[in-house]
Amino acid sequence: MIADIVILKKKRAHPEQAVFSILIPSWNNLAYLQLCIESIRRNSHFPHQIIVHVNEGSDGTLEWMESRADLDYTYSEKNIGVCYALNIARELLATPYLVYMNDDMYACPDWDLALYREIQQVGHPYFFLSATAIEPVASSNCVIEKDYGRDLASFREKDLLHEFANLPMGDWQGATWPPNVVHRDIWDLAGGYSIEFSPGMYSDPDFSMKLWMMGVRLFKGVSASRVYHFGSKSTGRVNKNKGYYRFIEKWGITSSTLTRYWLRRGEPFDGPLATQVPGPGLRSKNFFKRLLALLRG
Repeated sequence: MIADIVILKKKRAHPEQAVFSILIPSWNNLAYLQLCIESIRRNSHFPHQIIVHVNEGSDGTLEWMESRADLDYTYSEKNIGVCYALNIARELLATPYLVYMNDDMYACPDWDLALYREIQQVGHPYFFLSATAIEPVASSNCVIEKDYGRDLASFREKDLLHEFANLPMGDWQGATWPPNVVHRDIWDLAGGYSIEFSPGMYSDPDFSMKLWMMGVRLFKGVSASRVYHFGSKSTGRVNKNKGYYRFIEKWGITSSTLTRYWLRRGEPFDGPLATQVPGPGLRSKNFFKRLLALLRG
């Protein structure tokens, strides 16, 4: 039980002029975490607050975090998953903007400047923005497929830095996955990440659905903001939940209905999204999917 797990929170020195608060859940993934933080420090345009949630940390992550006075962190002695980790780390937030980033990501130069400029153009807090990931094997149609290494040993950092900005990709609809940025007031109004999806499977589309229900219609993937994603270095080790069916039980539709028909994820960006009225075929599909979810429940 979460109540039985020791949780520590340490807020220490961070840049006074920090623009974003970057939340990074990490589970015994120290080498990737170190590269992720190094890339943020080296390649960001602005100073940022970095908050790491250390899940377990038996690989030396906890000791390393304790030795870094420039990083804030929370810690649980057992792995509590992404949902609890993000909600706990949010308590240390020192800026108006919460960025969620995976520990197996490498931030490319000026990734943050592109997101900040987009926020300034929007002019209100009712948005959800994602950076654009580059992956060795694309996990979706909103990802650039280009192999710069599938692990740290094969990582071709120099080639990535030389080529990343010229890889073809435009702005896209349907921001959902990290790295993403949301105003802290919108995060709080939505209630953060829903713990019924713990350890985290389908928590990303669930958060987007909560924003949709709040009236947010600007879900934009920003092409100029780019990160390299090695891909599922932590989630591949997790005992997965039944998030697919839980999403259907909660919302009455499949997550693919949300991402494909409502958020139009991966399509070229053409402005704020319109409210969708599903046709008879889609309504029938979701009715039977929800019935199946209830039977499995």
